[in-house]
Amino acid sequence: MKKFLDEFLYYLTVERGLAENTLVSYRTDLTAYLAFLHKRKIKCLGQADRNTVMTYIYTLQLNGRSSATVSRHLASLRSFYKFLVSEDMIIQDPTTDLESPKQPQKLPRVLTAEEVDLLLRQPGTREPADLRDKAMFELLYATGIRVSELVSLNLDQVHIDNGFIRCFGKGEKERIVPMGDIAARCLREYLARGRHKLIRENNPSFFVNQHGRRLTRQGFWKITKKYARQAGITKKVTPHIIRHSFATHLLENGADIRSVQAMLGHADISTTQIYTHLTRNKLKDIYDRTHPRA
Repeated sequence: MKKFLDEFLYYLTVERGLAENTLVSYRTDLTAYLAFLHKRKIKCLGQADRNTVMTYIYTLQLNGRSSATVSRHLASLRSFYKFLVSEDMIIQDPTTDLESPKQPQKLPRVLTAEEVDLLLRQPGTREPADLRDKAMFELLYATGIRVSELVSLNLDQVHIDNGFIRCFGKGEKERIVPMGDIAARCLREYLARGRHKLIRENNPSFFVNQHGRRLTRQGFWKITKKYARQAGITKKVTPHIIRHSFATHLLENGADIRSVQAMLGHADISTTQIYTHLTRNKLKDIYDRTHPRA
């Protein structure tokens, strides 16, 4: 069974080109499933039937796993079994027609426009690292890109004069995202007065740390925490919450959902539709406060 798992992970790496974090999730989920089969003395994957998979899913729920985690495990199993059937390693797929557990829809946390403005005003403009931080925050809010996309930007992906960046999202899918004049101005300032003082060697990374190497996601998380604390914002502030705020503020100000979907890099529009709940709630609040007969 371990051999089959290794072949599946090789397929995901080489043929589908999945990101390392995604591969880690698959490996973790499927290793747990194989351990479950071993414990039940099931020696080959072809012996596991629909009832076996359902028992595994039920065991995850009994162990207190969230609906989202259980759904992810089931998705991993579906992909695994689909691969095994396609490669003639087993005959039947026991995950066929199995339903994922219902997940309560969580509205993303967002910052108000005033809170975002306060956060973006925290970095100074004197030190090279301050210029870098200001440029990163302005670009993050201007484009709504993921933190992994932000820190992986190279010099040739940032087209300041033309007002856009090229980034690579999940599955290495490339997309073009526009940015505003304020973000462009901060990027120019960083390049003119900051980056060359931080860089130590020939490095294509757009944003670099104090050692001249590419800034990491963990590094940017720490920077975000520092400025949120400095701004006195009591809400939890993360790079992803800035992304949520970007999407919500666009929709609140009249952007169409398809455009926001394209900018966020969502493959499925249902992922983007979560933000429309927030804008509907705000509209209802405005109506209740302003209509004479609300």
